[in-house]
Amino acid sequence: MRGVVRKAGKLKRILPINEQWLAKFDLLRTLVRRDLEARYKGSILGNLWPLLNQLSQLLIYTYVFWIVLKVKLSLKGLPENNFTFGLWLFSGLVPWIAFSSGLMQAAYSVITQTNLVKKVVFPLSLLPLVPIFSMFIESSFGLMALIFFVAVTTHTIHVTLALLPLIWIPQLLLTAGLGYIVAGLSVFLRDIPQTLGVILNIWLYLTPIFYPATAIPKEWRNWVFWLNPMTAFVEVYRDLVLVGEMKHWAEWGVASVICVVVFSCGFWMYQRLRPAFADVL
Repeated sequence: MRGVVRKAGKLKRILPINEQWLAKFDLLRTLVRRDLEARYKGSILGNLWPLLNQLSQLLIYTYVFWIVLKVKLSLKGLPENNFTFGLWLFSGLVPWIAFSSGLMQAAYSVITQTNLVKKVVFPLSLLPLVPIFSMFIESSFGLMALIFFVAVTTHTIHVTLALLPLIWIPQLLLTAGLGYIVAGLSVFLRDIPQTLGVILNIWLYLTPIFYPATAIPKEWRNWVFWLNPMTAFVEVYRDLVLVGEMKHWAEWGVASVICVVVFSCGFWMYQRLRPAFADVL
């Protein structure tokens, strides 16, 4: 702990950030690293498993929607074949997997850490963030594979990749805000994780991941774009990685505002429920 304080003191002289926040950030980084190490400890392939899991889903969904259901797709700069459809599908799965997996694990983050909850000095606000950040880091393996395949197919790397943080930041806020809500409520209502699983299954098919957004009826399309932040993120992901253009600025702006509101409300609710955690657990 002394090392953390000394490091925070050095950074404080450089950046106008509170020393307590720097110490929490360092603790969060340590917890995320330990979580990632513990996930695949003892396995032969180790941290390659996240990439293999995502690629396996890519192969399954590509077979079902392209070969069986014969979904057609045409993208600017990419040939119209099953591999292009796979890239298009994978570019939608990458942000969704990070979001849904992080949120599901955040629901269990408090109820499975009873020993930490009962420690007075431990910052409980970090617990839901650990699995969320872990899943975002794991999804980066899939993102790197996606960029590699797109570069091989198109013989170019789009400069719009530099705009990807515009998706990551609001998506993290959305996941963290909802994560705080489900983590806090799960302490009092143990059905929350199971309910969340059902909601995420519905949410998945309300987001144009397996089908193009143009397939949504026009009278419903605006509702799907403006009220579902993940729709905007998936479309912007495809814009930046596959096409090399940013065509959904308005949708991204509205989604970002929604994410800020969700994060603020989620954190406020979590803070209000936190004092009762130790008594219930």
